[in-house]
Amino acid sequence: MLTIPRLPLALSAAAGLFLSTPGLSAQLSTQGISLEEVVVTAKFRDTPLMDAIGSISVLPESTITERAAQHLQDILNAVPNVNWAAGASRARFVQIRGVGDLEQYYDPKYYPAVGVMLDDLELGDTANAGMLFDINQVEVLRGPQGTRFGASGHAGMIFMRSNAPTENFEGALSGGVGNYASNNLGLVLSGPLNDTLSARLAVQQNNSDGYIDNEQQGSDNTNNIDELTSRGRVRWTPTESTQYEFSASYFDANNGYDPWSLDNNRTTNSDQPGEDSQKLATVTGAGDWTLNDNHAIAASLSYLNADLHQSFDADWVSDAFCVRFACSSGNDTTQEIFDRKRDRYIADVRLLGADNSSASAGNRYLVGVYANTSSESLDYQRPSVWYGDSASDSDYDTDRYAVYGEYQYALTEQLTLIAGLRLERFEDDYSDSNAFSSDNSNTLWDGELSARYSVSDNTMLYATVASSQKPGGVNTTASANQSLMSPVFQAFTDDKLNFDDETLLNKEIGLRTQQFDNRLALSIALFHAHRDHAQLENWMWDEAAGLWIGYLDSTSDTTSYGAELETTFDVNSHVQLFANLGWLHNEVDSIAAFDLDLAQFVDKQDRDQAKSPAYQYNVGTRLALSDQWSGRIEFEGRDDSYYGYYHDGKLDDYHLVNASAQWQSGAIAITLWGRNLNDEDYAVHGLYFAADPRDDFGAWQNSTYLQLGEPRTYGVELRYSF
Repeated sequence: MLTIPRLPLALSAAAGLFLSTPGLSAQLSTQGISLEEVVVTAKFRDTPLMDAIGSISVLPESTITERAAQHLQDILNAVPNVNWAAGASRARFVQIRGVGDLEQYYDPKYYPAVGVMLDDLELGDTANAGMLFDINQVEVLRGPQGTRFGASGHAGMIFMRSNAPTENFEGALSGGVGNYASNNLGLVLSGPLNDTLSARLAVQQNNSDGYIDNEQQGSDNTNNIDELTSRGRVRWTPTESTQYEFSASYFDANNGYDPWSLDNNRTTNSDQPGEDSQKLATVTGAGDWTLNDNHAIAASLSYLNADLHQSFDADWVSDAFCVRFACSSGNDTTQEIFDRKRDRYIADVRLLGADNSSASAGNRYLVGVYANTSSESLDYQRPSVWYGDSASDSDYDTDRYAVYGEYQYALTEQLTLIAGLRLERFEDDYSDSNAFSSDNSNTLWDGELSARYSVSDNTMLYATVASSQKPGGVNTTASANQSLMSPVFQAFTDDKLNFDDETLLNKEIGLRTQQFDNRLALSIALFHAHRDHAQLENWMWDEAAGLWIGYLDSTSDTTSYGAELETTFDVNSHVQLFANLGWLHNEVDSIAAFDLDLAQFVDKQDRDQAKSPAYQYNVGTRLALSDQWSGRIEFEGRDDSYYGYYHDGKLDDYHLVNASAQWQSGAIAITLWGRNLNDEDYAVHGLYFAADPRDDFGAWQNSTYLQLGEPRTYGVELRYSF
């Protein structure tokens, strides 16, 4: 029987804040807070949020500033039914409504279920570069976005829109410091170069020692952050009907990676702390041509080059540790090292027809073509004292070509129907130094049928049915190592060397409204989704062969349903309340897994899907205390959730308190901020296996190991605008 979880105490306290805050208004002064029109830019056409179909969250630059957010992971907790897993120094793996990748090791997995875009550039699986410096807004589109983005938006899309070049010269110098030796320094310059040409440059260096103390190294910065972000945009408008834009970016991260502790705390004993570095260079060109009153062309070309290095201490201990404690078999002194190089070229061209002046215009259509060619090389090494050195190289190439279209028909002044369709061809080739190779091709169909009904000027209802496909392929690691497996594992993997195309069908209804002279904005979405041949990440340990085997299992279906609510209410000119709530039920019909504790294969029925907490919440208030002072306090949290299928380990529920205060006078703005002020220990990723060699702790027993999120952090940010 389905039960709705009891909301935690923090949420009840926040509800009390909602009820009690209006009494503060007599003490507040004149600056005021008001609801502004929000425009969604991730659709084919820029669309006011009030007219946009689907469950969409838009986080403005003010939210980024108030949370002192440096990276996407610092704001995603504010979005309903969105989760993320680390498995790296930053959040690279995003799940929307429980759908999304959890980590990446050997297999390429070149097509994550949740896309990440920066303007016209697909970041995809290089989301370490999701830095928020000089970002105007972040849009999170939940549910399949197949017509618009194809397989890149299978479960949803995160769209980062940077600030555009300005018509007048302006600039800003910003900097900040915080605990754990965190600091940042940034510069923005923007303005016209001549009557038709304008440009913008944004550069920031961000650093932190991180939150780990390594006893073996006597160091507190083995999990450090060292990130350089630079972006440039040039906009040329030679005529009223023509606009071109050229942008380039460079991201250079040299982060540490030492998050795993045998005691599930922030003290490690690794003798070979890892690294998580990424160098990313991108170039994008885009053009918009208005042909006449009824037709326009939009085109974009982009190139991405990424050099990624990740390494970690695979046994988490040192010789000195095994002197202090009695360790079974001593210390292996082993590492795992991954070096990836990626190149990606993308072209997207579309013709937009009919009146495109507003989202409520009459009959409109568009047709487009898309091409994406990508290549990845992986150099993997595992030097080990116990097992000897092992290494492999692989190459993985993909080609995606698509044609797509969308038609919008105004049946009446109130009712608009929209249909979209995308045909995508996916091809990939894989080869490695183990003499294993494969090639695969898929034809994928994505589609959408939607209706939007305008109840009034400030209330809209919508209903949508959307389908998206994610390509199947070969489990390369399992295939390359099958001959080395024990017979029982060979038999089990016979039908799991390949995984099928996944189809996600989502049905959704929603409401958006603005009431009380636009002081209240409310959005509600109810959804039901089904995944055929769901691609579920699984692992098994073949002890006799000494092999960890990872694979995608597509032999099961999944069913999910839930709700999302987002609301903002201006109580008066000084007090704004907000609430973002998500509820999710997401289960796997049946999945066969090798249970590490039972050391046998089991069939798990109706199992909650990994990284699918039943509830999430972000509630709070923004206060305009005077002409110069404003503040924000918020409570956020989520339910517990499984993080795998080969065990029953869970990430516990957690509940955090964040707050900030801002002072602004003329060109100077100062933000005092704090996150996780209650200093709660919570996990952002988990592993389950036998890692602890200490005899007194029951050597080599299976246990849950957690990668912890940030502890209590606080600091001050200063910005000078000119």
